[in-house]
This record gives sequence, structure tokens and C-alpha cells, in this order.
Amino acid sequence: MSNRTSLRIAAVCCALTVSLTSVAACNRDGGSSGGVKVGLITKTDTNPFFVKIREAAKKQADAKGASLVALAGKFDGDNEGQVAAIENLVSQGVKGILITPNSSTGILAAIKKARDAGVVVIALDTATDPESAVDATFATDNKEAGRLQGAWVKGALAGKPAKLLMLDGTPGSTVSEFRHQGFLQGIGLAENAPEVAGKETTNGDQTKAQTAMENLLQRVPDANALYTINEPAAAGGYEAAKKAGKAAQLAIGSIDGSCTGVDNVKKGVIGATVLQFPAKMAEQGVDAVVAFAKDGTKPTGFTNTGSQLVTDKPVAGVESKDTTWGAENCWGQA
Repeated sequence: MSNRTSLRIAAVCCALTVSLTSVAACNRDGGSSGGVKVGLITKTDTNPFFVKIREAAKKQADAKGASLVALAGKFDGDNEGQVAAIENLVSQGVKGILITPNSSTGILAAIKKARDAGVVVIALDTATDPESAVDATFATDNKEAGRLQGAWVKGALAGKPAKLLMLDGTPGSTVSEFRHQGFLQGIGLAENAPEVAGKETTNGDQTKAQTAMENLLQRVPDANALYTINEPAAAGGYEAAKKAGKAAQLAIGSIDGSCTGVDNVKKGVIGATVLQFPAKMAEQGVDAVVAFAKDGTKPTGFTNTGSQLVTDKPVAGVESKDTTWGAENCWGQA
């Protein structure tokens, strides 16, 4: 191990730790005393989705008499930071690690080391590749969420041929790949179909998505459909389209289920979004680690934590809820 890597691992507690009320991740005992120690590693500490996971995990850990040590990558795609965080948590003696992987493949060696050390590892939100690299996964069925988005966009086009633009997520992420594939299935297009007029990577970032959409619209000014990896990307895409005077011609779909995203559906910024339930991922993950610590029972396989299309413009053949329901079931703040 290089000096640089050693220094990074030693510093990860203060560089990457996200403290939650009584959770002091720089503290050797991980926060509250005496209970099972549960590790959580999110992609970032700022995205509202991961904030919700963290808050729900903390609440559930408290309810179970466990302590939570919460760490995060510095940015979406910070694979090295997550590897260092895994090593840090193992050294702190956690019984289990809940992780939303930045890369579905880039952290597999670190996960294996953790499991070999007797730590149960559970993926939240983002599956590893292969899924068997972790003990279990609690996540949205992202292919189904993408399919719902695509089916709505197809219905919104009302029989018009699609001229589709795609604002994709992070290369190598199973979430990005599954949502992309599911959307194409839902809208009824092959990957290389001529109707797929342009694609850009956004990493799910609103600013990057706006720039990407500006570039796409210069190449495809008559686009009529827009796939977005998440609601920040949808907001960025809409802003670019609005500035170009083309927002009204686009059927825009998305996935996330934040309160801000649902509000954007209500305002007409996004035509429809697919809600996820991050609190369920966190709660079920914490429960699984506590059960493992209690009697050695390991969770296995994939658990679908659900998804729901929300729109005020329903289309035939696609079950949906309106934004009133969405506002009651969203996560984060509007």
C-alpha cells in the first residue's frame, strides 16, 4: 500500500464522515455505546436521496439500540473514497456495511475483504456487478422504474414518432444502465434505433445536464422526448430547453421521487417521475445487520423496495398516482 493510500485511509474519517446527531464517525466506538455497530457509505453526503437514506438509517439504528457510522464519497463517482471508507469501517469493527456503490465493479475487492473479515455487506439503491459480490441488495427495481418512465413518455407522445434525447447518469453504474435499458423497453425502442437521436452523460448533476441538453438541442432542435436519469438531470434539461424556447415540445420523464421533483411535476417542469423509497432501503438494511449480529442470519438476494409513477397527465395503460399523492409520499424537502 502506498503512503498516499495510507494517508487517505487514515484521513477518511474526517474527510468523508457525515455526522448525524449522536453519530460521531470519528469516534472509535462509532457513536452511541454498547449496541451493534452499523456502517453506512453513501455516494455523496449532499444529494437529498442519500441524506434521506442516512437519516432513516440513523433513526432505525437508534430504534434497534444500534449505532451508525456514516461515511460518504466526496462526489458521485468517487470510487477511491468509498474503498477507503470500507477499509475504515472494517477497522472500526462494524458488524455490517450498507453501501450505495459509486461503481458497480470498482469496489468489489474491498467488499470481498470486508466479507472475508466477517462483515455482512448490503448494497442499497445500486446493485453490484455481479449482485453476488454482496450478501444482499435492497433497492428499487431500476429496470422497472425506467420502463415506467419510458411507457409514460410513449403515451405522452400520443402516437407521434419519437425523436428521443437521453440524459444518462454515470458510466459503469448499474442504476444508470438499468434505468436506460428499462426506459428503452418502455418506450419500445432498440438501443441503436434511429429514433434515439442523442445521448449525453450527466452523472445525475443538474448543471452538467443543462450543458449536455444545450449541446443536444443544437444537434437535434426538433427533439420531442427526453429521458433523464434523475430529477436534477430533468431540471437541468428543462432549463436548457426553456432557454432555447423548446420546452413545450418535449415529453420529459424522470425517476427519483424527491419532494422537489414531485413539485416540478406539479409545475410542469417534468411530465412524470417515478418515486423511489430510500427510507425503506435504509430501514431494511439496518434491520438485516442487527439480525446478523444477533443470531448470524445473513440476508440474501435482491429485495425490491418499490416504485410508483407520479404524474398529473396520466396516459392509457400506465398506472399512476397524481402529485397530491406524490407530495404525501416523497422524500426530502420541496
